[in-house]
Amino acid sequence: MSTPQKKAICLYFQVHQPFRLRRYRFFEMGHEHYYYDDFMNESILRRIASNCYLPTNNLLLDLIRKHKGKFKVTFSLTGIVIDQLRLYAPEVLASFRELAETGCVEFLAETNSHSLASLMNRERFELQVRVHGEKMAEHIGYQPTSIRNTELIYSDEIGNWMADMGYKAVVTEGAKHILGWKSPNFVYCNAINPRLKVLLRNYTLSDDIAFRFSDTSWSSYPLAADKYASWIKGLAPSSEVVNIFMDYETFGEHQKKETGIFDFLKHMPDAIIKKTPFKFMTVSEVADNYQPVSLLHVPSPISWADEERDLTAWMGNELQTAAVTKLYSMAEKMAGCSSEQLQRDWVYLQSSDHFYYMSTKFFSDGAVHAYFNPYENPYQAFMNYMNILSDFEIRLKTLCPVDYHDEEVNRLSETIQSKDHVIIELQEKLTKLEKKAGTANKRAAAKTKGKAAAAPAGKKVATTRVAAAPAGKKTVAAPSGRKAVTAKAVTTPAGKKAVTAKTVAAHEVKKSAAAKTDARKASVKKSAARKSVAKKGAGSK
Repeated sequence: MSTPQKKAICLYFQVHQPFRLRRYRFFEMGHEHYYYDDFMNESILRRIASNCYLPTNNLLLDLIRKHKGKFKVTFSLTGIVIDQLRLYAPEVLASFRELAETGCVEFLAETNSHSLASLMNRERFELQVRVHGEKMAEHIGYQPTSIRNTELIYSDEIGNWMADMGYKAVVTEGAKHILGWKSPNFVYCNAINPRLKVLLRNYTLSDDIAFRFSDTSWSSYPLAADKYASWIKGLAPSSEVVNIFMDYETFGEHQKKETGIFDFLKHMPDAIIKKTPFKFMTVSEVADNYQPVSLLHVPSPISWADEERDLTAWMGNELQTAAVTKLYSMAEKMAGCSSEQLQRDWVYLQSSDHFYYMSTKFFSDGAVHAYFNPYENPYQAFMNYMNILSDFEIRLKTLCPVDYHDEEVNRLSETIQSKDHVIIELQEKLTKLEKKAGTANKRAAAKTKGKAAAAPAGKKVATTRVAAAPAGKKTVAAPSGRKAVTAKAVTTPAGKKAVTAKTVAAHEVKKSAAAKTDARKASVKKSAARKSVAKKGAGSK
C-alpha cells in the first residue's frame, strides 16, 4: 500500500447548544404548551456567541488566509444550534458561511435534533440526517459528504446505514475496548460495508486541550503550541492520521480567554506546519487520500462520553430508559401529524441532552455531568421532562387524533388477510391429501391386477371396481389413516367388510360344496325309499 509523503492531522469541532426547558409543573399540564425558557436560551447563546463563536470564527478565518490553504478545519453544526443562531445570533451563521466559502472548511452531516434516533431504527435516523442536510444547504451553503453521529455514537450497523446513504467517511471515538492493540492514528473501514472510511478521535490529545488546558495541577501545565506540536511530531513514525476533536465552546467558554486558549490556537497551526511532517486536512480529504489498514469491528454502539465510551451517559439508568421509551412510543403518530407546532416540539424534545441531565453517575464522570446540567439533580430533570412529555402526548391526541374509520379499515384488512392466510393453508393441505389419495388408488389398482393375473386358468376372479370420478370432480379426503374413496365409490355399510376378489371366490366355493351335499342327501333318501318298497312287496308274497 502506497503511503502519502505527508502525515495528516484533522482538527474538527462540535458546535451544539441545547434548548433549555421551562420548569414545567403538574398544574400547567394540559393548559400551557410552550416548553422553552426563551430568556435563558437567548442569554446563554448570546454569551457564547460573544465569548466563543464570533472571536474564534474570526481567528480561524485569519489563520486560513495567512497560511493560504495549508490550514484546514472541519465543523459539525447540529440542527438545533442552527435554529438557535437564526433566532438569536444570525451574524454567527453569516460568519460560518464565510468560512465555508474559503474552501478550507468542511461541515459534517449529523442528526438534525442531536438525537438518539440511530438507537431506535434506521428510518428515523435517515430522516433526521436528511433534514439536517437540507438545513446545511439552506443556511450554510454546504452539502456534507462525510458524517458523524450524535455524540460520536457508532456501531457496525449504524456505519452501514451511513455508507448506504452515500457518505464516504465517519468520525467516531478511538475507544480502547474496540481498538485493543490497534492505534487510533490510522484510517479503518466499516466491518459490514468497507466503502465507509472510519476516522477515530485521539482522545488523549483532544482532552489535553478541551479539559486539561487550564488545570494547574496537570503535570504538563502550561500547554504551549510548541510543546503540543512536539507531542504530535513524536507520533509520526507510528501514525498516518491524528484526529483532534472537541467542543467548539472550548475556546472562550469552557476555557476562558484569560487562560491563554486563543493564543494557543493562534500559534498551533504554524507550529505543526513548520515542526512536524503532518499536513492539515479535512475529514473527506483524508478519506480520498488514505486507504484503510483494516476493518474495525464495533458490534455494540460506542460514543465519546465518559470513561466507558458507551451509551450509559444517556441510557444508563431506569429514569433515562423510561424517558426515551416514552418519547419514541409516539413516533408513529408523529409521522402522520401535520401540526407545525407539534413537529417543532418533537424535534427539540428528541435532543440527547435531556437524557444526559438524568444521568446518575456520581464518580469519575460526575463533575462533567454536573457542569452541563441546569437542574439541581437528575431526578428533577426526569420529572420536568416527563411532565412536558405528558402534556405533549395530550396535545398529540387532541390535534392529531387517530381516525376511527381508518382504524376500522385497518382492523378489517388485518382480519381479511388473516382469513386469506388460513384459506391458503387449507388449500395446500387439500392438495397434499389429493396427491396421497391418488397414489393410494393407483397402488390398490396395481394389487388387484396382480391378483387377477395369478388366478387359475379358466376361472374368472370377481373384482371390485372403484368408479373413476368424472372430470372436474374432486375426490373426498378420507380421515387420517384410511384410504380415500372417490365421489362415486359405493361405501360399505358400517360394521361390514368391503367386498373384494377373495371374498367373491370363497363364496362361490361354498355354494358349490353346499349343492353337492344337497344332491348326496337327495340320492340317499331315494335309495332308502326304494328299499322300503321292495321289503313291503316281499312280505305280501
